[in-house]
Amino acid sequence: MNDTNEPNTEIENAEAVADALAEWWHASARDLPWRFGRTTAWGVLVSEVMSQQTQMSRVVPYWESWMAVWPDAAALAVASLVAFVLLGWHELLAMAVVFAVMLAAAVMLSLGNTSFQATIDVSSRRVTVSDTVKIDVCVDNPGRTPTTSARGDLPIGDNHERFAIPMLAAGQSRQTTVEFTAVSRAVLPVGPLSIRKGDPFGLVRHEKKLVDQINVFIHPKTVMLNTLNAGIPRDLEGQPSGEIVDDDLDFYGLREYEPGDDVRNVHWLSSAKTGALMIRQYEATRRTDTALTISVNPDDYVSSDEFELAVSVHASIGVQCLLQNRPVTSHAGTERIMPRNSTEFLDGCSAISPDISDNPNLAQTTLAHAPDSSFYYITVGRLKNIDEIKHMALALPRSATCVVLQTAIGQPRAIKRYADFTLATVGNLDDLPMIMGVLE
Repeated sequence: MNDTNEPNTEIENAEAVADALAEWWHASARDLPWRFGRTTAWGVLVSEVMSQQTQMSRVVPYWESWMAVWPDAAALAVASLVAFVLLGWHELLAMAVVFAVMLAAAVMLSLGNTSFQATIDVSSRRVTVSDTVKIDVCVDNPGRTPTTSARGDLPIGDNHERFAIPMLAAGQSRQTTVEFTAVSRAVLPVGPLSIRKGDPFGLVRHEKKLVDQINVFIHPKTVMLNTLNAGIPRDLEGQPSGEIVDDDLDFYGLREYEPGDDVRNVHWLSSAKTGALMIRQYEATRRTDTALTISVNPDDYVSSDEFELAVSVHASIGVQCLLQNRPVTSHAGTERIMPRNSTEFLDGCSAISPDISDNPNLAQTTLAHAPDSSFYYITVGRLKNIDEIKHMALALPRSATCVVLQTAIGQPRAIKRYADFTLATVGNLDDLPMIMGVLE
């Protein structure tokens, strides 16, 4: 017996232990069909009965078969009553009576006013990995009569945040706050918020949606880069291409008027001297359009962390290009976007996911949508064969600059120049600014 006045540290730490245990369970619990809110209380009760001294691998198929035939106690009550009429077993009659009483009680317990209104307020719709997100859920009673108690269900990704809603008087409200840390890049759906009212047996339940789903964009980690210079002479709009057109910035020469020409391009002084309408001609310029492509085939990467590093490299270069007002076309598997700003681009990066069916010839998919870019940045994993990389680079326009960034966690940064492209090894995201500085 402890007669000292020292505080009981076990009791003080109980809440922290409970939180840690709940977090571990959500991350490590086996995916059984009666977990994570995918069945009723009746389904959970059946699973508990079947799981007594029985391996879960053997329970699951029997549970699924049972629930397919007897999805609730009402169905079992009817079946028991029919079986009693046919067989005359009084045990079946007793079972039918018990289930009928349970059903009547369930109907009574599920009644009540559930005319709630609700709002969801997220601290930020766009965060970065490791940021904390705060969600405020406010449920109120706009009516003139009190509401009944109910349960709120707020899906957050694959998890469900459930909370009790007490009886609310007219005009009363209840606020619940949920906080979580963005542990990985994703487009995280929050909601829809729904309220459920039912009985503890899981026999009768009605559900009503209060608030639609919203998305929280968890952006990848990025690093700031120095200005990405083109490295080639160009005018205000881009690089001279040698192509002669009728409208651009760089004046080239004159030619005689042809039907259909824009009279605004007539050079009147030369026309007066020659006695014929003369049209200005210009040398076409090419803007520094940038094509960003990332391999999303998991076979190109040693681990998921290496894939995330590739996404961060891809995102960092794209953000810098957009900050310099460079037109960008981004390719990730079958997804292609032409973002107007860095926020829109990072939203797209949040949705990048591995795809085993990704075309290994990244140049083919890139050229299908960005054949005239001045720069091609291609990000791959360390398992991408150098011969495949060379084959891709050969397909790109000779006038364009091609940089292949190969992520390899733990490897020293390195740059190797080939005839048609430059290969840079990125072992850490912090290596990228120095690599890009050397390349430019």
